[in-house]
Amino acid sequence: MRIGRLNKGQRGFSLIELVIVIALTGLITAAITTTIFQVFSMNTRTANRMTAVSQVQHAGKIVSEDVLEARPPIDTTPEGGEFLVLTLSAQNVTVTYTLDDGVLLRTEPVDGGDPIVTRVAEHIDSDPTKTRCDWDGSVLTFTVTATVGDESETRIYEVQPRPGS
Repeated sequence: MRIGRLNKGQRGFSLIELVIVIALTGLITAAITTTIFQVFSMNTRTANRMTAVSQVQHAGKIVSEDVLEARPPIDTTPEGGEFLVLTLSAQNVTVTYTLDDGVLLRTEPVDGGDPIVTRVAEHIDSDPTKTRCDWDGSVLTFTVTATVGDESETRIYEVQPRPGS
């Protein structure tokens, strides 16, 4: 058996056949790469969207719970960088919400100690057209927007303090 020689009737690949195979392999590889990139991109967008929704829902839940326990009037235009000030009836304490660099913070004083500061939500848009509180004398309208990556979620909550609060 001789190595490197073609037997009678055997033929090798022509240059055109090799170029066609390489081109087809390139097209298939490009299609697979594009599909994988789209899947990862969709997963990232979905995760960002779910984070934004979760943050908005949590902010709405916590603020709504405090408003239900609040004693009117509710201060939606406090000074000093505060976002919302509520006086809770049962405990007779003033709870302050502050929007600081995309983080909604809840501060509650403690007798004889440092106040308790809780992170309510993150990724909150500080633009006053997107996140704001409006008090009409009986109902607090709380609009909150969270933005994560290119995804954002806005919710509007309308909460009325309980009578007699």
